[in-house]
Amino acid sequence: MTLVSQVLDAAVASVGGETRTGQVDMAQAVSRAMTTGGNLLVQAGTGTGKSFGYLAPGLVWSIKSGRRLVVATATLALQTQLATKDIPVALDAVESVMHRRPVVAVVKGRSNYACLLRVRDGVGLEQESLLDGSQLAKQLRQSGASAESVIGAEVVALREWVDEQAASGGLADRDDAPRHSPKAWAQVAVGARECVGAQKCPHAGECFVEESRRRAFEADLVVTNHALLAVDAMQGHSVLPEHGAVVIDEAHELVDRVTGAASQELSPQMVERVARRALPHLDDERGVTLLDAADALEQGLDASEVGRLTDAEAPVVAALRIVSSAAREASASLKGGDDMERAQAQAAVQEVFDIADRMAGLDADDVVWLSERERLGRQMVVAPLDVVTLLRERVFADAAAILTSATLTVGGSFDPLAARIGFRADDQELPWQGLDVGSPFDYRTQGICYVARDLPSPARDGIGDEQLSEVAELVWAAGGRTLGLFASQRNAEAAAAYVRREVPGITVLCQGDAQLPDLTRQFIDEPTTCLFGTLSLWQGVDIPGETCLLVLIDKIPFPRPDDPLMQARQAAVAASGGNGFMAVAATQAGLLLAQGSGRLIRRADDRGVVAILDPRLMTARYGSFLRASMPDFWSTTDREVAVSALQRLAKAADETP
Repeated sequence: MTLVSQVLDAAVASVGGETRTGQVDMAQAVSRAMTTGGNLLVQAGTGTGKSFGYLAPGLVWSIKSGRRLVVATATLALQTQLATKDIPVALDAVESVMHRRPVVAVVKGRSNYACLLRVRDGVGLEQESLLDGSQLAKQLRQSGASAESVIGAEVVALREWVDEQAASGGLADRDDAPRHSPKAWAQVAVGARECVGAQKCPHAGECFVEESRRRAFEADLVVTNHALLAVDAMQGHSVLPEHGAVVIDEAHELVDRVTGAASQELSPQMVERVARRALPHLDDERGVTLLDAADALEQGLDASEVGRLTDAEAPVVAALRIVSSAAREASASLKGGDDMERAQAQAAVQEVFDIADRMAGLDADDVVWLSERERLGRQMVVAPLDVVTLLRERVFADAAAILTSATLTVGGSFDPLAARIGFRADDQELPWQGLDVGSPFDYRTQGICYVARDLPSPARDGIGDEQLSEVAELVWAAGGRTLGLFASQRNAEAAAAYVRREVPGITVLCQGDAQLPDLTRQFIDEPTTCLFGTLSLWQGVDIPGETCLLVLIDKIPFPRPDDPLMQARQAAVAASGGNGFMAVAATQAGLLLAQGSGRLIRRADDRGVVAILDPRLMTARYGSFLRASMPDFWSTTDREVAVSALQRLAKAADETP
């Protein structure tokens, strides 16, 4: 028996699990890829146990080779879950077999750690928002005090907590951190740009970020997230230590997470806020010029159309040049000296310059557009046209790459994802292998996929009456117990209101009614309840058992047709001779359909129905491509079959003690 097999068996046994063929196959493939330096895509269906499937071979490889392993998850929450649950079990298993315990370090982005310079010296804090004294934020919330006062009290509480619990690492998501809003946390943390650097900071010796980096350089395994992996790539590998292999978990999200990390936004409010921060350190002329630039940007936004920006003569481009010029001059005048406030103000102004200059350049490798949001108003956004080069040259070039998820194949093939991440690009191709280890679940006997072929195609102006009637009938048949995944918040709210009215006795929770974690807990605790929502429910929600007998999907989750980035990416594929719709829109929809329908079966005794109220899944030419991306459920277009199955399952659930 190999070391990998021994470690895997020990880990599985310690959690009371059983050996799974798919998990064993995955571990062997990961071990080969790391040993040979190859690249591997592993689709490991729900229930496979993919965390141990890569941790066991990865930790054995690290110890034997003396090289570091990096594991990157999609989100901070998943990163924490992996570090606190699966990794300790894997470490115990390695130690029991190899008589050495690997060293692990968890690394997050700088803004997730409190900054001691801000906490202790108040550098960069907006003092006018702080309360005198140490009134409790809880009392202020209960008394109906202003948001500014509550934020101020939260900042006071955070500063006290960080100073008292300095050994904790000052992380925003620690369980013992006082309750706080994102705005309050922003008052005690800094981004990479605003950090004055270890050479200047008087608290560098105690800095939480510097300590996390030191631990990473001493570790065998470094646990991080997709966004920080991207930041490390963009900053010349100055964030993460050198490593010989990288495992990217939830890899279906990699492109979106990396794109997000490489994107930037600019608004008049941001320019004005930075200008006011810099005013005490600027002469009157430069300060006024920077403030005026904020007004110029607002006027330029108002005079330009929402959507992608390609015209170098557009009013907003001229405004961006004004902002760029004003920020460049202000940044130059702020340089030098040992004043920490001045240094952080200079960094903030420099960031404004960099963003405005990037946007005004209208580089062919970027997509620049004017966005309008209900609460934020108009602002500019820039994102990379694609992230293929970044991933190929700075993430995959020097380390074996293992990408894994329950959903990596689209249309039954790994090729679409391989193209999106850069394994396949133009005439160049990195050596890679795709492996689908399946799932321990029998989808054809555990689940039904019902496609409402007789309904009209979804309308652009919201969910129609016939779809609403179908939703109500299916929810009634399931006795509640429904997870509703909708294309928009408006559709989710309309469906929730309709079911509440037409199906008495059924509780329908809708995203936006309360915090999503609270809604999810209520959904789990009250089995006959429904939960309706949008994109954040399509992925990462794990609700096994009779709480969820029905997963409702109102329409195929194509990207918005007016999304400038998706439009640009489709056009780029078409210009190179490909099918832009299939390569971009259909591929993204396929991944989301796989994720959404995968919410139904989470364990071996789960049963239920996935109902898709979009007939295009059966009637359109791309329908077979999308269906091949989903779990292999038994399928039907007969509503009565789906309704009868749900009634039987609901009756059995009601009779279960």
